[in-house]
Amino acid sequence: MNHTETRYLEAKRSLDDRAYSRRVRDRVLAAVPTEPRILDIGCGTGTTVPRLLEWGIDTGTYRGIDGDEGVIDFARTVRPAALRRAGRSVIDRDRGFAVGDLAVTYEVGDALATLAAANDIDLVVAQAFADLVPVAELLDKIESALAPGGLAYLPITFDGGTIFQPDHPADRAVEDAYHAAIDAEPGRDVRAGRHLAETCRRWDGDLVAMGSSDWILRPQGGEYHADEAYFLASILDFIEESLSERPVEGAADWLTARRRQLADGQLTYVAHQYDLLYRAPVV
Repeated sequence: MNHTETRYLEAKRSLDDRAYSRRVRDRVLAAVPTEPRILDIGCGTGTTVPRLLEWGIDTGTYRGIDGDEGVIDFARTVRPAALRRAGRSVIDRDRGFAVGDLAVTYEVGDALATLAAANDIDLVVAQAFADLVPVAELLDKIESALAPGGLAYLPITFDGGTIFQPDHPADRAVEDAYHAAIDAEPGRDVRAGRHLAETCRRWDGDLVAMGSSDWILRPQGGEYHADEAYFLASILDFIEESLSERPVEGAADWLTARRRQLADGQLTYVAHQYDLLYRAPVV
């Protein structure tokens, strides 16, 4: 099992919980049908399931897809156990488990290929995913997978804002190099949030709702919540890796200063993101 990846994904759960646009989520809950067929692409450690249950979606079928076998193994093992500890009735099945009237499976697979093969889905969930693949291709496959009037919920979609505090003279140069490294990866888009919204407006369906879902990670009393210090350390590692390909004057001092501030409980981090809800045409 990839413990580094699973810990990173689990460490950001508390950030995600704070970041979700409640208005967009409420629009999802108001529109999703009874007993929906749900497809969660890039499902990671399976955190969508407990959130759906918490939000009142407790009937239908849920299918989570991720390309990382390690995080799927984690989801299959940890998620039903955690639900049992939370007092949920969980029944094991051949290919997954059931939580009350919600049937759950976690599968290893390619998200876009799975979308291309799916049909009559009531709700596609793609969290922190739309900035990893070509936006137009993603939306095209989502629309083909949805039932008439089906919904695509796309929360935590990055949109080109990375902020650290306190200020450092190299902030702008480091941010620009980090974003350039993201854009240089095939299919990635550092401004995916706004581009996804614009693509939704041009498609045949409707952009039903859009709201900000910024990650805001800040210490309180010199301490970070839950495992968020680990998450922030991982972000600094990602930035360091990107700077190895794009040298920036002052980057070494920037990294040293940021890691010292993190260790001292003084570093704040913000990432600008959007939640979006798209509805496929009815006919």
